[in-house]
Order: sequence, then C-alpha cells, then structure tokens
Amino acid sequence: MGTAVQDKGTAIVTGASRGIGAAIAKRLASDGYSVVVNYANDAGGAKSVVSAITGTGGTAVAVQADVASESDVAAMFERAAKQMGPVTALVNNAGGVGESAPIEEQHADALARLMQVNVVGPIICAKHAVRAMSTEHGGKGGSIVTIASVAAKAPAGASGNIPYEATKGALVTFARGLSNEVASEGIRSNSVSPGVIDTEMAVPELREALGKQAPLGRIGEPDEIAATVSWLVSPEASFVTGTDVTVSGGL
Repeated sequence: MGTAVQDKGTAIVTGASRGIGAAIAKRLASDGYSVVVNYANDAGGAKSVVSAITGTGGTAVAVQADVASESDVAAMFERAAKQMGPVTALVNNAGGVGESAPIEEQHADALARLMQVNVVGPIICAKHAVRAMSTEHGGKGGSIVTIASVAAKAPAGASGNIPYEATKGALVTFARGLSNEVASEGIRSNSVSPGVIDTEMAVPELREALGKQAPLGRIGEPDEIAATVSWLVSPEASFVTGTDVTVSGGL
C-alpha cells in the first residue's frame, strides 16, 4: 500500500479487525480516505490494521462499537466526524454466522442475536450514515456499501446455515431499497455478494470443494472484495446505485 493522499473524507468500515473488513479498510486508506476501523471484541486485530495503515502514510483510528447497539453506533459516528472529518463512505461488513444447525435445532436467542447483528446493525449504521452524508442535512453526499453473500441468491439449505443465508438476502433487499430512498440526497447504496473467500469464516472442509466448483477454480481473496468496494465508493461508479455486485469466481 502506497502513501495515501488524504482528502476523500472519512470511511467507516464495520467489522474491520480481520478478514474482508481489514482488507477493505487498508484499501480505502490507500485510496485516500481517513478510515475508522470498527471492531466489536478484537482490539488487537483492529490495532494491527490501524498500524498497517498509519505505517504507510494513511490515517486511521480503531473504534470499538457493537453495531447492534444504536448508542454504540451513534457514538462511533460522532467520534468519526469530530476526530477524522466528514463521513463520506460506510462499509457495512460486520456480521456473524450464527448456529450451524438444522432449523429444528436453532435457538431463539441465537437467532435474535444473529438478526440483530447481521440485519438490524447494518440498518442502524446506514441510518446514521445517511444523517451524516445527506445533502439535505448539510452533508457532502457519499456511498454506502453493504457486504452480503452469494448465499443470498443460492442458499445451500442443507449446510445448516439457513438463518445466516436469510440475513444476507435481507441485506441485498435493504441496499436496493435504500438506494431509491436516498439517491436524491447525494448518496449511493450498493451491495457486494462475495463467494467463498479465504478468511477465518470460511469453513476449512468446504474451501477446497467449493473452490473446485467455481469456474475460476479457486476461492477468492479478501483483497478482491476490497477492490470491488474501492470501485463502488469511487467517482468511477458515480452512476451505479441499487446494484448487487457478485464476486464469486463464477459461482
């Protein structure tokens, strides 16, 4: 990552302490954004991402916040604006997998938490992003990118992750609907649906099998998702909104 030239505003990347989120945070920093590296529990991972960014001339700060808590999210956006400058990009990346079990064995409390983190959380973050970015509220406009999954389009079902797949389907729908609501306020909203990506969340025993199923013959890398997000928030994608971009190697 080269030395960043700052002046694109502030990007908040949720769940950015590792994996796809960390790759996105580093890429946006290299693009010239000041980056809020959000994390829920992994303070060490977030600190490492910040060090990687600042070590190459970028600007970043780690901010702990549970995206399912509106008070946490509000505080994060307030800190971002005061410490980093106007928020012009939000990447809704934080999320969980939930219980890997048949529906008959799913627990209500675990389902509620999964929905709160994977669906309600991104909506809450988008709410505060719109308030910060909207030209109707004095903002500069901006871009919201929500990380969904190919599982939203082709749910495996038998994998035992139906609730997770359902949350990702909800995110695609939300991003599309939001695009219509805020387009006149200078805000674009899109989603990205990764396939199997080489992160800790990818189930080891499925990596090789699913990699072979993809026409490209492999699983993806976090940097490939980051590159897609980088394009979506950039002026090069100025006419792109309400779109879900699949990055899956052809799956």
